[in-house]
Amino acid sequence: MRSADNLSPAALLVGSFAAAILVGTVLLMLPMASTGKPLTALEALFMSTSAVCVTGLTVLDPGTRLTGFGQGVLLALFQGGGLGIMTFAIFVTGVVGRGMSMRDRAVLVDSIHHSQTHELRRLLRHVLRFTLIVEGAGALALWLRWRHQFDDAVYQSVFHAVSAFCNAGFSLFADSLVRFRGDPWVNLVMGGLIVIGGLGFLVTFELRDFAFARMMRRRPAALSLQARLVFTTSLGLLLAGFAGFLLLEWGNTLRGLPLHEKLLAAAFQSVTPRTAGFNTIDYGQAAAATLFFTILLMFVGASPGSTGGGVKTTSLALLLALVRSRARGHRRASAYERAIPDAAMDRALTLTLLSGTLVALSILLMAFFELGSTPAGQSQPLFLALFFEIVSAFGTVGLSTGITATLSAPGQLLLVVLMLVGRVGPLTLALAVAGRRPRGHFRYAEENVMVG
Repeated sequence: MRSADNLSPAALLVGSFAAAILVGTVLLMLPMASTGKPLTALEALFMSTSAVCVTGLTVLDPGTRLTGFGQGVLLALFQGGGLGIMTFAIFVTGVVGRGMSMRDRAVLVDSIHHSQTHELRRLLRHVLRFTLIVEGAGALALWLRWRHQFDDAVYQSVFHAVSAFCNAGFSLFADSLVRFRGDPWVNLVMGGLIVIGGLGFLVTFELRDFAFARMMRRRPAALSLQARLVFTTSLGLLLAGFAGFLLLEWGNTLRGLPLHEKLLAAAFQSVTPRTAGFNTIDYGQAAAATLFFTILLMFVGASPGSTGGGVKTTSLALLLALVRSRARGHRRASAYERAIPDAAMDRALTLTLLSGTLVALSILLMAFFELGSTPAGQSQPLFLALFFEIVSAFGTVGLSTGITATLSAPGQLLLVVLMLVGRVGPLTLALAVAGRRPRGHFRYAEENVMVG
């Protein structure tokens, strides 16, 4: 058995998340955490995992089943979980300073998705200060709107601002944010917090410095390829989500609403698949095409080094760049007049393939747990809802058609595993399981294979 000092950073990362989940589970099981009878072990485990992994799927209503103490535990868990991977990598690399192999350092650098490991203490301070400022500004903005609506407006504002920035999706309202569907202020504040949290800290810092230089009429430094890819891909997904949702739900959940509410609802639903989990329409009433369209958006998720999950916007951008380059007859993929390293392309391909395989196997297991031998003709509507739930858990999104609490114990445990894997990342988990020592390097003889 290896000592803690000999554990790889990937194993430490997974172990840290698992330990936080365990502590949260114990705290949520305490009688003081619930308003009625104490939470069962499964309920507490599910809620703790969902909070630490900033997912937002729930098996109970936090606003009514949890006391102030229980809600505070959730708040602490998703605040720590939202910053967990980034701050963990920075802390272990730059603050702890224990001797690490080049491979260990590479794992940590991958976890924050940045090629620079210098000035990490300064970066950690920036991350924490930026988080405090953005969440504080968001809470103030929500309080200005809610101060006359709720007696506990300060608490409500802080809880929802932190939940939005961390892309956690937890709400103290039973209908999430449906009651604010036509409120431009709440939609703008919550949507803005979600987008900022989902862009990734390093990209956000870079975009901030770029915008500040332009406002000061100074020549800004050129944006990195990562920042360009994250910004353009995120913007493209937001626009596609807005247009797609508006088109698919115009005659369904948006029917009968004033035009401004339709536009606000479509805009917010394009933002929330960035792994936020809030909703202003009832996904249980959404069309089948809308659910599948949202599944695609949830699978992509947020951007690297952010508070969100999914396979990340850069993975989608790199795969699209590869397809475009191959279609033009180029062997190497490129974007914005920059060649993309093979290592980055390999990572995007591997991550997407592993994620797709995991989701497919999870759907098979969930169908077995929940549908059993039910004929396909009778189970089709529920199958799509289960598919939606699986991708929502893996992408740490938190959107649901409302079936989470009705799932069997094996089904809920499967979601627990998916939320953890989706948060720490399939590649990081694979490295943690595989151990630290790579096998010898060699190449086999080549032999051609027919394709297509």
